[in-house]
This record gives sequence, C-alpha cells and structure tokens, in this order.
Amino acid sequence: MTAAGFDRITVDPKQMNGQPCIRGMRLTVRRVVEAVSLYPDREELFREYPELREEDIQQALEFAAANMEDVIDFRVA
Repeated sequence: MTAAGFDRITVDPKQMNGQPCIRGMRLTVRRVVEAVSLYPDREELFREYPELREEDIQQALEFAAANMEDVIDFRVA
C-alpha cells in the first residue's frame, strides 16, 4: 500500500515492521534520509545505493518533513 500522496513510499505491516519504505524495497525512508546526510554527493549516494532514483530521494525527504512534529520542549529540568 502506498502512503497517501506519495506514490513511491510504501507501507506494509509485514515488511520492515511496517516502517515506510521506498517502492516496496527493504529500504526505509529513514535510511534514505540518513544516507542523504552521509553522502551529500549524489553520485556517491547512487554508487552506494544503485537501486535508488532521484524521485525516491525527493519523496523520502518530503515524507519525512511532512511527518515530523514541530513541537520542541525547551523546559529546563
């Protein structure tokens, strides 16, 4: 099943514990976001993850941003 509004993000409770993945692969959105930060050079990123496409990265970043909570608790203990 694809995530609403994201045709490249799939969610399957039987795969990767239901975490959002890229196109049904065992590659989570979280891992893609982490990889983007580790490999800022896209050529290097695509060498490391040849199954990824630019559209996958774009949707992973959009999906992550859309699902972040904007609340930050600055209370001091």
